[in-house]
Amino acid sequence: MADANDCVAPLLGLPELPVVVWPEPSEAEERQDALHGLHWKTRTLTAHAAGRPYVWLDDEITDADRAWVAAHHPGRALLRRVDPRRGLTDEDFAAVEAWLRSVG
Repeated sequence: MADANDCVAPLLGLPELPVVVWPEPSEAEERQDALHGLHWKTRTLTAHAAGRPYVWLDDEITDADRAWVAAHHPGRALLRRVDPRRGLTDEDFAAVEAWLRSVG
């Protein structure tokens, strides 16, 4: 994932951005995630956001992830499921842009 800072960011004129490090979950965390139907990324992304607003685009986001984030994240969050057959669409970009404008 850190490759994006070397390969993509310069092409887009972006500065180096933080990279989420995926920890190895404990068995207890895996059981809790399975019990709640959470995606394996949900807890880590929410912790990484540390209360800040964040956008998460993924093809595996469910209502369980949205509910967990709403209950455990004090900041605003947009969790948007992307159709894996189509990838990111103009509609997805418009939704993110509208959300970003609403956050200020």
